[in-house]
Amino acid sequence: MNLSPEFVRTISTWIIKEVTVGEEPVTQEEENIEDLKKALAEEKARADENLASLQRAAADFRNYKKRTEQEKQDSLMWSNADLIKSLLPVVDDMERAFSMMDPHDKDSTWIEGFRIIQRKLQDVLKANGCTEIECVGLPFDPNLHEAVAHEGGDEGIVITEHRKGYTMKNKVLRASQVTVGNGEIHGDK
Repeated sequence: MNLSPEFVRTISTWIIKEVTVGEEPVTQEEENIEDLKKALAEEKARADENLASLQRAAADFRNYKKRTEQEKQDSLMWSNADLIKSLLPVVDDMERAFSMMDPHDKDSTWIEGFRIIQRKLQDVLKANGCTEIECVGLPFDPNLHEAVAHEGGDEGIVITEHRKGYTMKNKVLRASQVTVGNGEIHGDK
């Protein structure tokens, strides 16, 4: 088959045109797809960042609420502690009065009335989380006890309690005033 040079040129031009024209839209579409993929990845990264930021803010807010609620409860408790501290001398005076009472008066009705008042005061202390510090026979603890005297007895052991101490929610309201053993056996010098 004999093809004229002009025919070959026409066909060649047409083929080049078709291939080039056919490639351009494919190349342009591929570029558009790549651009869209990049834009989608950027938006997804931005969305993930926003979600993480929102989650952190929500966690911070929950922690803030817990912290302020705890601070509110602590504030209420310690405002009660001041009131409880002011009642402790009254409790001490009632205990001293009962210890000095004439044995013949112990059964009188007015004394029983004071005992009821004393029990109610103790109930108020307990209801507010206030407890007595145990001390006699235990090792001296400067966080709980105030040594007012030393005398013969086991070294470092509380021998006598002079004034009761109290804690409230595991914090000392008032230390116990105590006598502590100095390690000398009674009668030694």
